[in-house]
Amino acid sequence: MRKKENEITDLESIEEIIHKAVIFRLAMTLDDNPYVVPLCFGYRAKTIFFHSAGQGKKIDILRKNNKVCFEFDVDCEPLESGKACNWSMKYRSVIGWGKVSFIEDMKEKQEALGLIMENYSENKFQFTEGMVRATLVAKIDIEQMTGKFSVD
Repeated sequence: MRKKENEITDLESIEEIIHKAVIFRLAMTLDDNPYVVPLCFGYRAKTIFFHSAGQGKKIDILRKNNKVCFEFDVDCEPLESGKACNWSMKYRSVIGWGKVSFIEDMKEKQEALGLIMENYSENKFQFTEGMVRATLVAKIDIEQMTGKFSVD
């Protein structure tokens, strides 16, 4: 990182950003072709959970290469200047790396879906067996992550 003074390394501050985020971006690669998608998520204990349809480009890529990069950002605000090249951006972000695996166990899938919903609502939801079976649920075991902030 070029500006070490803007780096966030403590897990508590990194998790604060993750818990405040509304979406995360998942980056993956297949045959040297990058692909990025925004997703809804749940987070607990250095693990990100997301759901998906069982088919599609994202799932095809992840089945062939489960190594991913991810990004969260919050508090984004452009900082104006009188000169075009002097504009800046205020933000806090997290970037990390990990590996995706697909959850097959019904109870674990229900728990992950509940965690995802908790990220967006205080309501408790019930998931029927049919809903759980029809939904692909994946998790990212985080191997490394770091944060950054900018206020200038």
